[in-house]
Amino acid sequence: MFDKWITNKTAVPFYARKTFTVTKEVKKAEAKVCGLGQFNFYINGQRASDHELDPAWTDYNKLVQYVVFDVTSLITSGQNVIGAEVGNGWYIKMDEHYTFAFPPFMPPNPNPYKPFGKNLVLAMELVITYNDGTKEILTADESFKVKEHPVIMTNVYGSETIDGRKVQKDWSMAKFDDSEWDNANLAGQEDIPKGKLEKQFQPPVKVLRTYEGNFLNNINGKDIYDFGQNMSGILEFEAKGKSGDEIKIYPAEKLAEDGNIDQMAKGWVNVDSCITYIIGKDDTWEKCRMTFTYFAGRYVAVKHVKGSGNSAQTVIRKLCAHAISSAYKTDGSFSCDDKRYEKIYNMIERTVEANMLGVHTDCPTIERFAWQEPNHLMAPAIFYMKDGKKLWEKFLLDIRMGQHTADDWFYDMNGGKVYPGEGLVPSQCPCYIPNVLPVPGLGDFYDIIPWGSTSILGTYWHYMFYGDVKIIEDNYMTGMRYLKHLKTRVNNEGFINYGLGDWGNPQNNLARENIETAFLYADAKTLAKFAKILGKTEDEKELLAYADEIKENYNQRLLVQHPDKGFWCYKSYDHPDEIFLTQASQALPLFWGIVPEDKEADIISALRFTLEKEGVFICGEVGLPYVIQTARKYGMNKLISSFILKDKHPSYYAFILDGETTLGEYWETNPRSHCHDMMGHIIEWYYNGIAGIIPEEPGFKKITIRPYLPETIHEFKCSYASASGVIKVYVKEMEEDIILKTEVPDNVKCETSISNLAERGKKVRVIM
Repeated sequence: MFDKWITNKTAVPFYARKTFTVTKEVKKAEAKVCGLGQFNFYINGQRASDHELDPAWTDYNKLVQYVVFDVTSLITSGQNVIGAEVGNGWYIKMDEHYTFAFPPFMPPNPNPYKPFGKNLVLAMELVITYNDGTKEILTADESFKVKEHPVIMTNVYGSETIDGRKVQKDWSMAKFDDSEWDNANLAGQEDIPKGKLEKQFQPPVKVLRTYEGNFLNNINGKDIYDFGQNMSGILEFEAKGKSGDEIKIYPAEKLAEDGNIDQMAKGWVNVDSCITYIIGKDDTWEKCRMTFTYFAGRYVAVKHVKGSGNSAQTVIRKLCAHAISSAYKTDGSFSCDDKRYEKIYNMIERTVEANMLGVHTDCPTIERFAWQEPNHLMAPAIFYMKDGKKLWEKFLLDIRMGQHTADDWFYDMNGGKVYPGEGLVPSQCPCYIPNVLPVPGLGDFYDIIPWGSTSILGTYWHYMFYGDVKIIEDNYMTGMRYLKHLKTRVNNEGFINYGLGDWGNPQNNLARENIETAFLYADAKTLAKFAKILGKTEDEKELLAYADEIKENYNQRLLVQHPDKGFWCYKSYDHPDEIFLTQASQALPLFWGIVPEDKEADIISALRFTLEKEGVFICGEVGLPYVIQTARKYGMNKLISSFILKDKHPSYYAFILDGETTLGEYWETNPRSHCHDMMGHIIEWYYNGIAGIIPEEPGFKKITIRPYLPETIHEFKCSYASASGVIKVYVKEMEEDIILKTEVPDNVKCETSISNLAERGKKVRVIM
């Protein structure tokens, strides 16, 4: 689409500007812009939007998003100015301060990050339509002027150095003198992105809310501030000092025992991110705001560094943090009289927001990678809370772009070539640092079925919530190619046994083969549903036959009768000499329909046994949604509600008692990451368990409402803006009876059940 890309012939950020004259009345003005890695766009000194960090991260060799701005209201009669700021992002990653590296227990990575070009680039097309019907088209070319940017270093992990001495005041205004600026250069082929150009269609990153920094103390010469909320954010403040003085700000998710900030990720690495501002002018208040990256954390330590020969101390004021996210549209709400439930809900919602920034990151601090497994495991929970329709279309597009062909290869440890295989879906999409070699003793981190299965199961949940068959049409062949790849990875006993199993299990009982082969069945069965919807009869038959083959083998090898308890159950493949049960190993076969009909009651008993035996959730992120949802379906809501409120880990409320404002990565105090949404599945239960809003047909065209009152809740309100309209449920327990009020759109078929509420032993009054 863009004929030309321009550059400042630099791998560090730059300004770009161009003046133009308007002599006629403007009917409409629209700009299409792409600056890689990140950009801001201006007309006459005004930002063209409230976006942050455009465009979203992609594999720039395969996909590049441009952003469309309506700038009609910004164009004036006479002289006008186009302005842009371009920074690094992942296009040319900078490594000053903290940048991710694989930990020592992994093999050295022979496939490190590769820049996508030598220079940062900008492309633009501004189309002005005049009232007389004529058009004028302006593009980024050699007539643009360019200048080095005051952001002299920016990296994707949250560090940024801003030199106030290089600020060009009013640089995007018509009155600015750019005679000392250079003319832009046309980018060479080595710098022009190779990926397909596509309009950015998903919600952009925006500021959700702003938190003021609360001064806590001075520790070891650093001022410690608390924003009160862990977040992904953009720092802003005003500073004064002598030119050349520096202010260094170190963000962190937690404090050390002495009150200082603690940047150590438990057992891993020191995340020594730093935002540096260099004072531009003597004794003048200057505004500093991060531009091309975002920090992660709740606390900051501010260190004042004097320049050479200066004696005055720098000072700051108006320190604040702007929490940012792509998930700014809220579809659901939940409130109740037991505030513990609300605190858990809010904690998880803030965590989801902090990890939704054009890609779904696994954490804002350590990795910032787009690991794919939460895009189906967490999809229902997030879809109830947030509008995920376009975000998931972007995530699934990233998968389609990242899926391997037979010709794709990487280096092995000896410099030879490794061909991951046709149809493989990488565990990260986009993937900037491919770790394709399996980790001894752990498994494969690049090709993991619960991760790659997002291509199928993420599509399924999108269809169930939004009812748009196009999502199936777009992703069907990706799923079919992926399943074909999986068939090449099945061992001679019919199991998948190379991934991570129930990752995050607090007892490390991963039950790998049980878990991963259950997903193999789920993939085949779900693709069969897709084939039926699309009218692909032969595919449907083949997929159903393959699913039956998996099911028969799975039950033949794993389904056994417990010698002591008498019920049938699923033993763990990796404990061949004993009857070893995990919660996830019972829940997944029940959820996906692997269990023979005549054994269903037994497996329900086995699941209840594993839950009651432990008294807590002993499962990781992969098994947890299935354990919760299967327990809900089979009448174990009381167990769920008791587990989540325990004051010791594993428990959601334990994080609240730890003082966390976002969800930790693992079930523990002081986890490696304090902002992982991968185990936030309980939110789905808030909506379909407590409120009981259960979709029976795609798009919530048909629903069941079956509310449940946990023992300590006596009143709750829940609202969900489904694809078919707003659904509301209100329950209040009175002295003599229970009131149930529901609001359902006229076009939605609804069946209301009071069976769960009746467990209270009171009369239930239903008000429609």
